[in-house]
Amino acid sequence: MKHIVTASDLPWMLIAKGELGTAQYPIGQSNPRITQYHGETNICGYDDKASWCSSFVNWCFDQVGITGTRSALARSWLDWGEELDAPIQGCVAVLYRDDPRSWKGHVGFYLHHDESHVHLLGGNQLEQVREHFYPVGSVLGYRWPEFPRERG
Repeated sequence: MKHIVTASDLPWMLIAKGELGTAQYPIGQSNPRITQYHGETNICGYDDKASWCSSFVNWCFDQVGITGTRSALARSWLDWGEELDAPIQGCVAVLYRDDPRSWKGHVGFYLHHDESHVHLLGGNQLEQVREHFYPVGSVLGYRWPEFPRERG
């Protein structure tokens, strides 16, 4: 019998789920955990008011020894790993914000989708680590980590 891998089996998803509820602090304060997420990116040291969805994904991968993009830009994930034709639970989902041609985006871990929405687990989703949904049409791509190939 073939074992089907689910998001809960993936080490980076276990890390991400362990961060559920981590949230931005009010103006004038900063959550040190979110500053820690930025430590894996090109905006190391920034506070929790800087966009942190990509920093969160980078941090989760780093915790399990997978190198991310090291960029705080969500769309940087479009050039990372292997492109998927269809989403797999736990893959990286890259979305556009405002306009498909702009530099703005959002990134998170794919959970599931229906006809109109894609559901992600990610950071900076309503200012916290949580599950949230976005229009399916805003997805730019799905990516999977590249693992070293076995030498034969």
